[in-house]
Amino acid sequence: MRLIGLAVVRDVLRSRRFQERVILAVIVAKALRQVNQQGRASTMARLAAWDKRQIHSLEAKAEKQSRAVKGTRQMASRPSKDLPQKMREA
Repeated sequence: MRLIGLAVVRDVLRSRRFQERVILAVIVAKALRQVNQQGRASTMARLAAWDKRQIHSLEAKAEKQSRAVKGTRQMASRPSKDLPQKMREA
């Protein structure tokens, strides 16, 4: 039984049709791998660009808030001339 199995395997491996299919499968596998790598590379590039925009946006918001806080501190440190008037009205 083993000899028959080995003979079948030998014939299949020697078969030109089998060899063509194996070669085609290898070519297709390599092409799909390359397409997948290119897809991942472009996805990573888009993700990196999005991340960069998000960081820039957050930094701009933080800078704006920082300026607002500094402005509030300066306003609070200077006494208002109208403060006694405003307190009487309240």
